Amino acid sequence: MNTKSYFFQSFAIVALAFVAFIGFKQILPDKIFPESKVDSKNVLVDSMLLESFEKEGVSKKNDSTDADDEAGGNIVFNANEGIEFPSETFDNYKGYQYLISFYDKLYQLEKHPEAKVRIAYYGDSMTDGDLIVQDVRNKYQERFGGTGVGFVSITSESAASRASVKALYSKNWKMQSYLNVKRPTSPFGVNGHVFFANDKSNSTWVSYEAGLNKFATSLDNPTLYYGRSSKTGKVNFIIGKDTISKSLAPNNLVNTIKVTSKSIKAFKANFVHADSIPIYGFNFDNGSGVHVDNFSQRGNSGMPISIFDANVMQSFNANLKYDLIILHYGTNVLNYGTKNYSWYGKGMTKAVNKIKASFPGVSILIISTADKSTKYDMQMKTDSAVVPLMKAQKRYALETESGFVNLYTLMGGDGSMVKWVDEAPAKANKDYTHFNQRGAKAIGGLLYEQLNQGYEQYKVLREKREADIRKGKTVRKTNTDSVSVINDSVDE
Repeated sequence: MNTKSYFFQSFAIVALAFVAFIGFKQILPDKIFPESKVDSKNVLVDSMLLESFEKEGVSKKNDSTDADDEAGGNIVFNANEGIEFPSETFDNYKGYQYLISFYDKLYQLEKHPEAKVRIAYYGDSMTDGDLIVQDVRNKYQERFGGTGVGFVSITSESAASRASVKALYSKNWKMQSYLNVKRPTSPFGVNGHVFFANDKSNSTWVSYEAGLNKFATSLDNPTLYYGRSSKTGKVNFIIGKDTISKSLAPNNLVNTIKVTSKSIKAFKANFVHADSIPIYGFNFDNGSGVHVDNFSQRGNSGMPISIFDANVMQSFNANLKYDLIILHYGTNVLNYGTKNYSWYGKGMTKAVNKIKASFPGVSILIISTADKSTKYDMQMKTDSAVVPLMKAQKRYALETESGFVNLYTLMGGDGSMVKWVDEAPAKANKDYTHFNQRGAKAIGGLLYEQLNQGYEQYKVLREKREADIRKGKTVRKTNTDSVSVINDSVDE
């Protein structure tokens, strides 16, 4: 057989094999072939998620959703400062009762516009590039005031795609993440990262420029946050044609340097002889109104929060003063071949408890997984793990006395992701998992709307309580140390 004939025969065999593969793909078992490719670039692996799953030894034989009905009775809340939200069932649980301290801060802000409310929004790839979070931020700042994007890390895998602030940085930064490092060289910052300026041979720098978002057209009061070290260093801030040189004095667990007290459009920070000093990031806010920090991390389950150093977090909180912490996770937990998520609930309970120890008195809000679609019998349908995971998230929200947003039902429930992808214009990507910018804006609006419904209900309850007090009713402590209003039989 000559070479030319052999080539065509080989080509024909390959072509037939390809055709056969396409044909067999249509009849092979469900879920062998994903609907779209997953971009693994820059994706870290959540080591705690893997370890927790393996340690618990979860198997499909133990899958059960029977426990989901264990809280079938009414959930009755104890009064807090004389305010008690109506009872709820497990199915409709929102837990506004546990957001009262946050709602009180919003109420005070409405009365005193110079006050300040701060939210930390922890999430995974759903909030990458400030998606969803920027829309929640815009809603709050539009109503309650405030400008600025909040706390921004030194480097980020989504920096290039973030529109709310433009960030560039040198390639020689050394970064450690709570996703895959349990014992960092220095404690993690509030953003779950710690950075070191590897400046011995090349300049290590970062620059920021204000974005185009309505309430973030300037960098307000830019302030550097850095940690403790036995060595000092220096940072040169370049603002336009001016250079301001400042010393880094890393004496405390968390230290700050204000770049300027003005609002500026852009600046660059060059770090000099600072390779031993833990650097965390910059904060941008105008000092009043509502500020929302986006602490997103691709691949995150939320469980790494449990390894935060509570003392360091308290030092951050002394400066930033958080009133609400949001945990928005689930995307990276669905693909473990199980419908029993008790192991994940245990891990996230530890994370919530660490938040309570780190930020005393803060309100906590759990946002569930959104809908996700997978191919079954040649048709895209809601993944069978979505509802069991959502219910597990609701359960640990209830058990840890946290507020809860059922994002799965909020976006439409069963089959909703297919609709969001297929409708025109589309609101989600072809991976049937992530929202596009249009969808993220819609989700941000839905989240704000639910939180605001709780706030408006809180105001009604609070004003009724205040009216009762004015009418001569008294306030007393109950056995649970909460406050309730009783009638002293005063004539009205």
